[in-house]
Amino acid sequence: MRKFLMIFTVLVTSLSLYSCMSYSFTGADTGEAETFQVNFFQNNADLVEPGIDRAFTNSLQDLIQNQTSLSLVNNNGDLIFEGEITEYYISPMSATSENTAAQNRLTIAINVRYFNTLEPEKDFERRFSFYFDYPATTQLVGANLETAIDEIYNRITQDIFNAALTDW
Repeated sequence: MRKFLMIFTVLVTSLSLYSCMSYSFTGADTGEAETFQVNFFQNNADLVEPGIDRAFTNSLQDLIQNQTSLSLVNNNGDLIFEGEITEYYISPMSATSENTAAQNRLTIAINVRYFNTLEPEKDFERRFSFYFDYPATTQLVGANLETAIDEIYNRITQDIFNAALTDW
């Protein structure tokens, strides 16, 4: 009986460890890919905010590195992300009784081309966008601008990640 219990424990432990190795908390499916590259996302928006192109490129690289085991390379990646920032604009969202804006919205849109060199049927080109609402009495500079861009980029990069590496 004791020998049976020991064999059973070893078997259950082995199966548990095996199942943990193939589990991903993010749901990412990188397939056979080992590397990825994120080409520089140039800012082609009509309204140019300096540095947002570099910040977006870095945000996408960081997210993929943090949520997968893929290695970042400068060229010949198994998975390739490229594109451009196509929109950056501020628009009024609501008005006060004095016909002035009570709230504004910063919107950023990014066109993304994704290439999976190992599974070309998963390639896509798609537009991703998100926004940040803020009081019209607030200037969108410094820390306020950083907060807005961080929130927008967190959402957009997660949407890109989901479109490319999960079945969402």
